[in-house]
Amino acid sequence: MVRLPLTPAEVERGQRLGALLRRARGERSMLDTALDAGVSPETLRKIESGRVATPAFPTIAAIADVLGLSLDAVWAEINQPDGEVEPTRPARTARERLAS
Repeated sequence: MVRLPLTPAEVERGQRLGALLRRARGERSMLDTALDAGVSPETLRKIESGRVATPAFPTIAAIADVLGLSLDAVWAEINQPDGEVEPTRPARTARERLAS
């Protein structure tokens, strides 16, 4: 299967997604986040670094759920030009949400 090269806009959006997930993860370890989301730590690392600019929807949905992010908020933030990104507060973990 041949993958088409990503457009500059797709690469930029992937970088914004990675930055959003890093901020939302906060002090939580990458390993715990990845395992709770059911993805490999290497996959999460690649997404956060922008190396995987167009991850699969179920992957992002699982990570967003673990980090307490709505998919609407993720979509809105990664589609804003760089100067307009609003900071995302660290989210409670799935375990913290269940405990409350």
